[in-house]
Amino acid sequence: MWQERITIQGPYAFDRVLERMSIDPLINVDRENLTVRLPYDGLKRQALIIQAIGTTEDPTFLVSGRTDNDKEEAVIFVSDRFQWGKSLTHVGEHFSQTNLSSIFEEHRGTPLVLDSSIYSGLIKSIIHQQLNMKFASVLTQRFVTTYGEKIDDVWFYPSAERVAAIKVEELREMQFSQRKAEYVIGIGEKITRGELHIEKFPSMSDEEIITELLQIRGVGPWTAQNVLLFGLGRLNVFPFADIGIQNALKKQFKMERKPTMQEMEQWIESWKPYLSYASLYLWRSIETGK
Repeated sequence: MWQERITIQGPYAFDRVLERMSIDPLINVDRENLTVRLPYDGLKRQALIIQAIGTTEDPTFLVSGRTDNDKEEAVIFVSDRFQWGKSLTHVGEHFSQTNLSSIFEEHRGTPLVLDSSIYSGLIKSIIHQQLNMKFASVLTQRFVTTYGEKIDDVWFYPSAERVAAIKVEELREMQFSQRKAEYVIGIGEKITRGELHIEKFPSMSDEEIITELLQIRGVGPWTAQNVLLFGLGRLNVFPFADIGIQNALKKQFKMERKPTMQEMEQWIESWKPYLSYASLYLWRSIETGK
């Protein structure tokens, strides 16, 4: 067992991170002890344990794992998932001069946290599209606990090869729609056949990734944008069609109707180049009611 102590620049509100992560029933979160376990698919599959021991202003973390053969890579993985190398100071200062200043003050120090992998994020986004959050989480949990693997109390999504071998009828029994079942299996098939190389996404531009993803049956703009946001941590992504964001804007600006595309396009000009944080904080304002 190894352990690494890491201190980063504040503000960084890990309690808010765990609050949002706990929405997903597949993530092993201990909010009382400020601890979370992440699945790490390195040289050997294992759980990485991350515990906050500092404060929002002076964030310090203990990261530990079971095998140390790829300890350095594991620490980089955790740092990347939690975006520890990106300061939130400039983001907060930027939005303090905008019409979103109130929610950025309320949720100060909330970072953009990534999915455990681009692949799992893509699968999850396809399952979640056009479903309410509660049922989407239930459906994802059924899928992963049936076909995935549990190691050290964390769940790993099933491999692309495993997904490609699933029969549509099996997912239909879990309450997947016919098309959604086909879409999920199709992702596994494309990766297995070498037709989709998501490992190349980090070196590609947002536009290149969206173009490639939109060629896949069942992947629309909302899913592609979610991959950019939570798979890759791209900073300037705003999913206009997301119902949660539309409702948050309606609430923020005290509107009696949802905003139009023209209104949103006008507002986002002052939010660039941090549209992803605008998206995140708008979601948080709905999730927390603040």
